[in-house]
Amino acid sequence: DRHAQGESIQLGATDRTDRAVRLIHDKAEVIHRRGPWRSLEAVEFATLEWVDWFNHRRLLEPIANIPPAEAEALYCAAQEDLLLAA
Repeated sequence: DRHAQGESIQLGATDRTDRAVRLIHDKAEVIHRRGPWRSLEAVEFATLEWVDWFNHRRLLEPIANIPPAEAEALYCAAQEDLLLAA
């Protein structure tokens, strides 16, 4: 039913918002914990290190304890296989 679909989409958006807020909070924790910072470049570099960890080394239980980048690569490969099979 349309109402249930709308509710599902709305819940998905809320989940994404909650995750984004947690993500920003986690990044802020890293910045504050590793300070004081000598320069803006040092903060930018630490942020890039954190983003790299978040995307390439962080293991997520809901996706079989693999990093998000690996899950994305597997998904894209599966989509290509589907297109080639069609």
